[in-house]
Amino acid sequence: MDLIYAIVLGIVEGLTEFLPVSSTGHLILTSKLLGIQQDMFHKTFEVIIQLGSILAVIFVFWERLFKNSLELWVKLAIGFLPAGILGFLLYDLIKMLFAPITTSIMLIVGGIAFIVIEIFYKEKEHHTKEIAEISYKQSFLIGIFQALAMIPGTSRSGATIIGGLLLGCNRKVATEFSFLLALPTMIIASGYSAYKNYAVFNADNLLILAVGFVVAFLSALIAIKLFLGFVSRFNFIPFGIYRIILGIAFLFYLEVL
Repeated sequence: MDLIYAIVLGIVEGLTEFLPVSSTGHLILTSKLLGIQQDMFHKTFEVIIQLGSILAVIFVFWERLFKNSLELWVKLAIGFLPAGILGFLLYDLIKMLFAPITTSIMLIVGGIAFIVIEIFYKEKEHHTKEIAEISYKQSFLIGIFQALAMIPGTSRSGATIIGGLLLGCNRKVATEFSFLLALPTMIIASGYSAYKNYAVFNADNLLILAVGFVVAFLSALIAIKLFLGFVSRFNFIPFGIYRIILGIAFLFYLEVL
């Protein structure tokens, strides 16, 4: 992999990881466009840049995560359980789903879901207005939505935000909890993937991995700040429209339509 490709993929990962547009989908489609070979190193590279995005969440939510935060961590652990169990049991099957066509279809499906939910969204019915108010039951159910996001193109953040909205969280709380729930999920998933592909780590690849990690961290930092500002003022319909357009465009590109 060339250094310029590492920078491009780092930017794509950082900007899309916590937006409801599917970072995995964007990485698959970007790699397809750039003609990057889907070998073991490429898969490991994606794991490393995801860790860069995770570090950005820790940086932004540092105080909330590590100051009087035991109850929050318990809720995050509960929310992690569905995806953690299914991910462990179905790891190889999930990897088989990583294809551009699957990604494109799920981008469209998720986009439609966001638009429909926003059409019927009523602020007064979304009674959970602070993360501290999220119940253990809500945490677990949002975790089930997160498990659905193992299908590429669904979007982990998109699925958990939709779950939060359907379970009574307002947009801000649904978004923030989605960010935080990414921590145990992505750290464990990325760590497991890195362990399985440890053979590709060597001095020759170190620069590319480091550049991708740093670029993803900086890009994610910007995306998180901007996205939190966006959801405090607007709804998710623009993301729904974007997903549908992108999914259809790539179906045409793949000559499916």
